[in-house]
Amino acid sequence: NLPMKRVALLLSLCLACLATRGVDVSTYVDTWTCLKSQGYEFAIPRGYCSYGAVDQHAQQNIDNARSAGFQYVDIYVFPCVRCGNPENQAQQVRDSLSNFGTAWLDIERYDWGGSKSENQQFITSFANKLEQLGITVGIYTNYYNWQSIVGLDWTGCSKYPLWYAHYDGNPSFSDFRPFGGWSSPAMKQYKGSTTVCGAGVDLDAYQKATYLLTYTELKLKKKKK
Repeated sequence: NLPMKRVALLLSLCLACLATRGVDVSTYVDTWTCLKSQGYEFAIPRGYCSYGAVDQHAQQNIDNARSAGFQYVDIYVFPCVRCGNPENQAQQVRDSLSNFGTAWLDIERYDWGGSKSENQQFITSFANKLEQLGITVGIYTNYYNWQSIVGLDWTGCSKYPLWYAHYDGNPSFSDFRPFGGWSSPAMKQYKGSTTVCGAGVDLDAYQKATYLLTYTELKLKKKKK
C-alpha cells in the first residue's frame, strides 16, 4: 500500500545518507585535493595489475591521497590468474606497498580459465597469504562474477567484507542480493568510468557503521603488534 511504499522510500534515502562516499582509480591521479573537496572520504587506488605486477602508480596514489586529507585509503588487487603462484603475488604487494588499509581482491570475469574448484583454491591461497603477511583482506565482486568464477554456493570468503559492483547510480544498498555466504555488503561500486576533478574514477559508497568498524579493527590490530 501507499504508506508502506513511503516508508520503504524513506528507509532507502536514509541508508543512502548514511553511506560514506569514495572513489577507486586505476591510473595516476594528481587531483586528490579536489576530490576531497567534493566530499569523497575514502580512496582505493589499484595496487596490483592483472598482468602480474604491482601498479607503478600505486604507492604515489596512496601517499598523495593521504597528503590530500584522505584518512581512509585502501588498495584493490587484480590477481594474475595465468601467472599462478598467488602467494608470490601477495608477497609482492606486501614488499612494495605500505600505508594502506584493506587490500580488496578483485574477483571478476577476466582470464579465469580453471574449474570452479581451482579458482576457489587460487582465491583462498591469495587471501590466506595476505592475512599471514598482516594485511586486512576484502573481496570485490558481484553476484554474476561470483556465480561464474566460483559458484554462488561457495562461502569460502564470506568471513571477509564484501565490496560489490552494481552500476545503478544509487549509493544505497537496497539492491543487494545475498550470495556466497554474504547476507549484507560493506561497500558498493555504484557508478563506473566517470570523471571527477579531471580524474577517471569509479564511484563507491561504504555503509558508515561497517566502514568505521573495519578501520577500528585495523587500528587495534596494529596496536597489538
